[in-house]
Amino acid sequence: MLDALDPLLLARIQFAANISFHILFPTITIALGWVLLFFKWRFGRTGDAKWMDAYGFWVKVFALSFALGVVSGITMSFQFGTNWPGFMERVGNIAGPLLAYEVLTAFFLEATFLGIMLFGFKRVGNRIHTLATFLVAFGTTMSAFWIIVLNSWMHTPQGFELRDGVAHATDWMAIVFNPSMPWRFSHMLVASFLTVAFLLAGLSAYRWLRGDRAPAVLAAMRTGVFMGALLIPVQIVLGDFHGLNTLKHQPQKIAAIEAIWETERGVPLVLFGFPDEEARTTHMAVEVPKLASVILTHDPDGELKGLNEFEGKHPPVAPVFWAFRIMVGIGMAMLAVGFWGAWVLKRKREPTPWLSRVLVLMTFSGWGAVIAGWYTTEIGRQPWLVQGVLTTADAASAVPAPMIGLTLVGYLVMYAVLLAAYISVVFYMARKAGTRAETPQAEGPGVVPFADASSGLTAKEA
Repeated sequence: MLDALDPLLLARIQFAANISFHILFPTITIALGWVLLFFKWRFGRTGDAKWMDAYGFWVKVFALSFALGVVSGITMSFQFGTNWPGFMERVGNIAGPLLAYEVLTAFFLEATFLGIMLFGFKRVGNRIHTLATFLVAFGTTMSAFWIIVLNSWMHTPQGFELRDGVAHATDWMAIVFNPSMPWRFSHMLVASFLTVAFLLAGLSAYRWLRGDRAPAVLAAMRTGVFMGALLIPVQIVLGDFHGLNTLKHQPQKIAAIEAIWETERGVPLVLFGFPDEEARTTHMAVEVPKLASVILTHDPDGELKGLNEFEGKHPPVAPVFWAFRIMVGIGMAMLAVGFWGAWVLKRKREPTPWLSRVLVLMTFSGWGAVIAGWYTTEIGRQPWLVQGVLTTADAASAVPAPMIGLTLVGYLVMYAVLLAAYISVVFYMARKAGTRAETPQAEGPGVVPFADASSGLTAKEA
């Protein structure tokens, strides 16, 4: 049965499975590192022990997420050699150095100071520990920067020349600061902060519903809710600029996102429908007249290119169409819940039972939005691996379908188990945190007052 399957499709699904699982964890650690630094800063400004209690819980979530992010990232690197050898053969002169920069400037920094951040709070002074927290947060952001640089270059390549079909760098500044990089990087950073905002709010609401009324719980919840309410409008604006950039450099992707079949003016925005690529129409379409032209060209009669302009060179329509709408739908839910939560917490100072339940349901909503957005971006680039330079088919290996299919099944089973374990452990830690005694404020310089998770003792008592 596996022999009848397309090895290229299986290889694409396998890489999608790997990247989908991996991206979940950097999405948390990128922003959570800065949130931990914020908790330490608030403690330094106010002397209120609740901020270090919050740090003590959330640094454990960071450590768990970081570990899974590192492990899952290793499997992706192997696939460059097994399933996609053409990628490094053709563009390795650019991709290789960018990945090396990520290791040299980011991963080593994270790995070096992570140990101090996690285990040094009773062994080093408070300033050194704060510095370690900052460097870990900075390292995760630099890691994201270099990965987004490479990914953006694959969408909007420049600063290179082809010699015998192989890309050679001619301008590294143009490669790094390619046209789509600023929008992709900022969009991804804000997505990470929104993911963490609802994770903070959701887990804190879970603890609140279970009767844990520690000041640290409310502090973390308020941080998450207000951060989400503030950043959702920012993300909408960034998304608009990103869309305009995509229209300029990848109009076929926009045509697929909006299911625009023929080039026309005054294009309606399709809110809902079922794209039929074979019939080249969208069934049961719910449309807002001219709104797509207004959003994308800022002109009610603006012209948008249709898929007819890119025959054989455009992505599959239905997956891109639906992935984009799932992302936007989750974003709208975040906007509503963020504003509602901010209004309740501003007015009543603590959450209502209904708000707490909704926040728990939204705990991992950021993951859904990130995955849907990632699929929109990556499927929307097809059939290209590097836009206009290298197709996905040309980069694929000759590994037979049965071998790829068997390893794909193994990956899917392993990732399902690990994901279930991660979510269950995170909620277990939330339940366990509520059973420990509240941590008193520490005394003396250089003492960081958060509880010892294994013994239930405070740092001072230990």
